[in-house]
Amino acid sequence: MSRIEKAIEVATRARSHSVDDCPATKPSPSPQYEVSKRPPKHGKGVVTNITNPFMVTANDQGSPASEQYRKLKSVIVKLSQIGDFEKALVVTSSVANEGKTITSLNLAITMAQEFDHTVLLVEADIRKPSAMNYLGLQAENGLTDCVVDGLDISDVIVKTDIGNLSILPAGRKVDNPVELFSSNKMNEIFDEIKSRYNDRYVIVDTTPLLPFAEPQYIANSIGAVLLVVREGVTTPEKLKKSLDLLKNSNLLGVVSNGVSRVSSLQGYYGYYGYQ
Repeated sequence: MSRIEKAIEVATRARSHSVDDCPATKPSPSPQYEVSKRPPKHGKGVVTNITNPFMVTANDQGSPASEQYRKLKSVIVKLSQIGDFEKALVVTSSVANEGKTITSLNLAITMAQEFDHTVLLVEADIRKPSAMNYLGLQAENGLTDCVVDGLDISDVIVKTDIGNLSILPAGRKVDNPVELFSSNKMNEIFDEIKSRYNDRYVIVDTTPLLPFAEPQYIANSIGAVLLVVREGVTTPEKLKKSLDLLKNSNLLGVVSNGVSRVSSLQGYYGYYGYQ
């Protein structure tokens, strides 16, 4: 439980004081975007005019929600600088619809906007990939193709025009996701991803913990975990089960998503700190 104390951040869409006006309190949206150039076939891509309102760090940098992601970034960078993890982390949740992909994307975008950081977002939720869709991108090949067909990672990575952000897409669907992520080949790929560039942060968006086994294998390979919980979705029982599954992992912290007001956490978590 001591790992949780190191990083609690609030990620909420709060444009007004009304809960009904706060998009983060509503169900996760379908991806919405506009792209002025054709989607890439291989390796290269350009992202323009992201219109999805949940991509606040790209299209609404002055919003309260965007500021919360910047604070989360600061905590993550600090933890890496003091040696708590080696610039690679998994973002997961207990169940679906808690905002793990939105958190992964906004964290990746806000980190990539800094001059000193390059970021690789890995779309490892191969059961229901959506990160590329949120950014208006498509790709024929990705992570699964690197494992199954031996494609080189550099040939499938999609480069965006959002700072220094690149994405490793999920790739084609496979019938055996657990076997894929528990394979030696996948471990080799994750090792290569982590070691290729010293200044690069790697953020891995994966499936939820409770329904699927992949996040535990990925956490063992990557080495650090950020857990997303959502007001009204994550029950204490689900959270306890998730923490039990992560008890042998390097849990960096918990992101509380979709809260009605930041102040609603005071008295339970303190002010950005767990009590």
